[in-house]
Amino acid sequence: MRKVVFFILFVNLFLFASYEEGKKVFENKCSSCHQQFIEIKKIKENFFEKDNKLLNLKAPTANMLAYAIMDSPKKIGDPNDSEMREIEIEEYLKSYLIKPDKFNSICDEHILKYYDVKPSMKGELSDDEYVNLAIFFMQYSKHNKSKKTIKVNSNFDEDEIVLKAQQNNKLILVYATSKSCYYCKKMDREVFSDTKVQKSLNSNYILLEVDVDNKALPFNLRKYYKRVTPSFFVLNSNANLLKTYVGSWSKKDFLDILKENIK
Repeated sequence: MRKVVFFILFVNLFLFASYEEGKKVFENKCSSCHQQFIEIKKIKENFFEKDNKLLNLKAPTANMLAYAIMDSPKKIGDPNDSEMREIEIEEYLKSYLIKPDKFNSICDEHILKYYDVKPSMKGELSDDEYVNLAIFFMQYSKHNKSKKTIKVNSNFDEDEIVLKAQQNNKLILVYATSKSCYYCKKMDREVFSDTKVQKSLNSNYILLEVDVDNKALPFNLRKYYKRVTPSFFVLNSNANLLKTYVGSWSKKDFLDILKENIK
């Protein structure tokens, strides 16, 4: 009988749990210490090359925590039993947040020395919030897929890029963006993540993504740049400018742009 009651309680909690609700819990209760996302490449550089002086992190980021919980050598629960795993993750979060202990941490032991001692969060989260937080970490990877599945060339050796474009019969697409550009982030999330867009780009273009706040546009494109991000410049395999597209585009319109330049 107790098992039946427990199962019903679990199902009810699980049905009302969601990634978005867990994200709100993280933002409201955890983000004062934990940043939301930093690229793994930059995190590795920070800890293993810069002795944490690049980012000065005092706590792991959300993506670091999600990796530690779901995929690291110290991962929690059985990946083949999602229901029981959710319970185990929830219980771990409760035990650790109520009584933080570095010896009970699942984070990389080599970087624990950089983190501050975490204060107890006893009484700050409800049972529902723990459930939602567990779901947030479990589904984090699915909801934060990066457009990096698109092949991006960031080394602007112009002669080498032209040679590669000619050898592979590809066009060159220069994407002018910036970290502060809202519409760039919107396109990254809604357009570049699409499999059809990725397939068209990888098959027909060499994509050069340029943060114009930190790097000059290649191929003398500066004279055509109207200081609007995002902007897209399509060049042929000889690096001659064919067309310029200024502004943000929907998935359908951007696919049409890619297609209209392919012979």
